[in-house]
Amino acid sequence: MSKSNPKNSNIFEESARELNNLSKKELIKKAKNFSKQYCVGKGDDFRLKDYETKASFNLGSEGKPLVKETLQIGVDALAAMQDILYAQDKWSLLIIFQAMDAAGKDGAIKHVMSGVNPQGCQVSSFKAPSSEELDHDFLWRCQKHLPERGRIGIFNRSYYEEVLVVRVHEQILKNQKLPEKLITKDIWEDRFQDIRNFEKYLNRNGTVVIKFFLNVSKEEQKERFIERVDDPDKNWKFSTGDVKERGFWDDYMHAYEELIKNTSTEKSPWYVIPADNKSYARIAIASAIITALDELDLEYPTVSDEKIAELQAVKKALLEEK
Repeated sequence: MSKSNPKNSNIFEESARELNNLSKKELIKKAKNFSKQYCVGKGDDFRLKDYETKASFNLGSEGKPLVKETLQIGVDALAAMQDILYAQDKWSLLIIFQAMDAAGKDGAIKHVMSGVNPQGCQVSSFKAPSSEELDHDFLWRCQKHLPERGRIGIFNRSYYEEVLVVRVHEQILKNQKLPEKLITKDIWEDRFQDIRNFEKYLNRNGTVVIKFFLNVSKEEQKERFIERVDDPDKNWKFSTGDVKERGFWDDYMHAYEELIKNTSTEKSPWYVIPADNKSYARIAIASAIITALDELDLEYPTVSDEKIAELQAVKKALLEEK
């Protein structure tokens, strides 16, 4: 069991109490300031080694209630903003999760989006492409699952697999039915350009894209793999293929660094989240989503004077019912 730092625990406890007393505007400002440290923005100078896998403090087991309370505050704020997004029906938000196995993507989606109305949120997971999907361009299968206006779409893995696993295992590329003359030394740069253009197109049409790389350490992944083996209730999560992919760790880290460097932009940024502490990661993710939604200037639709008069007439009729 990890030992907590009393100083950090007191600071966090004070912060949790403070959050409860903040106005919506103040809470959003806090979320922005907190998530900003993990936002890459324009990725030209990005280096993965500059981003930690661990949070800057460790509260230990006794700090869990505080972390849970802080996350719940963020979840409640997110749910309220999603309700306005749905009512306004103009913008949509696409959230992409990418990570190594056991980094916590499923748990983050489950906990961070726990308060969101299911009518306004849809989750799509992408495994190895089917034969039908291989008969189309690499973006096609994801385009079919883009969120409608007013909704939040979540991609658990995405078209970024085409510059990750396909790059690490180039034999996959040879099986993708591409004409040989198109498989050149520039194919990864070409795909980065396609992705940038695709996300720019989405943004110009009212779909905001934010992307999360859950930055888990190799040591933490090892511990989580062992936990999945030792816990019968988690055996189903474990695949021997996950361990095989672990053998390509350095290749994957290089691929992640290259894709973030080449596809993180001011309007469609990557967030590199320290993922060794799952609870901390979820708070950072919730903060970043709140930040993205706030930038849309969300408001409930304005009701006309005629509509208000109609509603009052309906109310009057209901009150007079016998």
